[in-house]
Amino acid sequence: MIFAEPPVDVLRDQAAREAAEELSKSAYRQSGGSLIERALNKLIEWIADLLNNVTGTSPNGHLGLILLVALIALIIVVVLWRAGVLRTSKSSKKQAVFDTAKPRNAAEYRAQAEREASSGDYTHAIRSRFRACVAELVERTVLDDRAGRTAYEVVADAGRAVPTLRDSLQPAALAFTEVVYGNRPGTAERYAVVVTADNAARSARLTVSR
Repeated sequence: MIFAEPPVDVLRDQAAREAAEELSKSAYRQSGGSLIERALNKLIEWIADLLNNVTGTSPNGHLGLILLVALIALIIVVVLWRAGVLRTSKSSKKQAVFDTAKPRNAAEYRAQAEREASSGDYTHAIRSRFRACVAELVERTVLDDRAGRTAYEVVADAGRAVPTLRDSLQPAALAFTEVVYGNRPGTAERYAVVVTADNAARSARLTVSR
């Protein structure tokens, strides 16, 4: 009895081909302007080209399977990066609100933010206005004058001193971190969130226990 040869692993080759075609879509190429994101995009395109070649040249599909697994892992990294998870974990120690040991006073940061916002530069306006907010809290002794404090540490420290500040500071800290350290675009909406937090800081009062 003559047995037919086992069929070619069509499903494996088809999966690799479909993965390569999916990666060729513009959604994967237009992932932002940062250096790391562009490098990841180039790597994805390279793997996609390899998958296209492997589906036509590899008889057993083992190499294609290995590349497909690597591709899936790479996509997970890209998704995590775009979501901000990897950015936050790698650079948390560098996300200080102030980039100088002697920051200016709140009024100066606030005036700078208003100039930047009026010119449409919301990216820098968000940075300056959040710094005004933090400087205000220091001037009002809600926060101690400590160098290197991050935006989320501002929320935690100020929230302990004046709990009512937490609700306005939390979204402002997120906007500041995403725009300044996460390469997210500065917008009028994000700036308005920071302005709200700054206004709350200007009316903050410490509760003195007796």
